[in-house]
Amino acid sequence: EVQLVESGGGLVQAGGSLRLSCAASGFTFDDFYIGWFRQAPGKAREGVSCIAPDDGSIYYADSVKGRFTISVDNAKNTVYLQMNSLKSEDTAVYYCAADPDRYSGLCPSVADFGSRGQGTQITVSS
Repeated sequence: EVQLVESGGGLVQAGGSLRLSCAASGFTFDDFYIGWFRQAPGKAREGVSCIAPDDGSIYYADSVKGRFTISVDNAKNTVYLQMNSLKSEDTAVYYCAADPDRYSGLCPSVADFGSRGQGTQITVSS
């Protein structure tokens, strides 16, 4: 059974940094896409970042490029999202998500992945 557990959310001032962690179990990163999406109140889900299992290519939404960095620790089966230069518009619930490696190019669809964690709130105060 795929399980994803996020941690690391909280309240931060604009310009600050946070690092989210997602502990994964029930699968390995070699066989699954793994990434993050977010949802702000009253808004649609937005894919944030993703790592592809086949070639390790990384996807970032335009809104976070240059500020967020995704990484994985295969030994710990954990994926991280380092978020720098946070803005008020980054305020949302952030979810870790995973999907099997069925075919290439799935990362932009990370917000629709079949497995997701419970989410962690990020609030950026201006």
